[in-house]
Amino acid sequence: MSPAAPEFDGSLGLASRAVPGVRRFSHDAMNTVFEVFAVHDDEKYVAGASQAVFALVDRLENELSRFRPNSDITRINHLAAGASTRVGEAALECLLIARHLYDLSGGAFDIAIGTGLPTLELDLDESVVRATADGVRIDLGGIGKGYAVDLMAEMLEEWDLSRAFVHGGFSSLVALDAPEGQDGWPLTISDPVDPSRVLARLSMRQSALAASGIRKGDHILDPRTLVPVRARRGAWVAMPRPEAASNPAPAPRIAPAAVADALTTAFMLLSADEIAALVAASPGLQAWILADGGGELVAFGDRG
Repeated sequence: MSPAAPEFDGSLGLASRAVPGVRRFSHDAMNTVFEVFAVHDDEKYVAGASQAVFALVDRLENELSRFRPNSDITRINHLAAGASTRVGEAALECLLIARHLYDLSGGAFDIAIGTGLPTLELDLDESVVRATADGVRIDLGGIGKGYAVDLMAEMLEEWDLSRAFVHGGFSSLVALDAPEGQDGWPLTISDPVDPSRVLARLSMRQSALAASGIRKGDHILDPRTLVPVRARRGAWVAMPRPEAASNPAPAPRIAPAAVADALTTAFMLLSADEIAALVAASPGLQAWILADGGGELVAFGDRG
């Protein structure tokens, strides 16, 4: 979440030419381009839904960006030991998800980059974050876009746009129901260094998919050592969306794109054995990694 010029930043793609009748709308936010693709007869209706979805993304950026002077995250980053601040639902949910992924990955995913994420106390009943130590600095750049994409997908379903696909910079995406006559949305995984090199073709529905890579240089640090990632060129994670009946807006909500977003960062750092163990323990989870020198894509999980 940076104030620089927006751009596409992922290594995922949609073979949109293979999907007839798709309506497409774009919006700049969170230093990237968010898009809605939907199959529907009424273009004005899709435009209205997209406008509502993009307004949601703008609100989330105002709440979650560390670059906004009065955002929830900025206030947390200015807390001294013993101080606290009330935050909104989005910030609280992202913090809960991030802490869970921090524990699950053994610290390989850390929105505080080693400055003390575990020292933040979360009061779910009062929606309060309390600092027990000085100097904690968090950045939701590794999870915020995924979280936004999750909420975009939920809002499109509220608009009864079930045959739809949304993404943030083609690094975090959610595929809803497939277009008529297809078993899923046709997606591609490409080499971050050479986007013309397609590594895998997928067909996905009711699933989230996320990507991390080193195309932008040394922007991924191992929070345990503060050393830039160089041994791996890219990592991708896919996971199914929960059934609506099993996800009645708990705290936190089940946010598969946010989780996938975080896991791709962790999987840039973890060993193949550690990735395999996490995938084996998580039904429906799939992962792919690409070594720094390129080569073959290594896949984990049941791909049906």
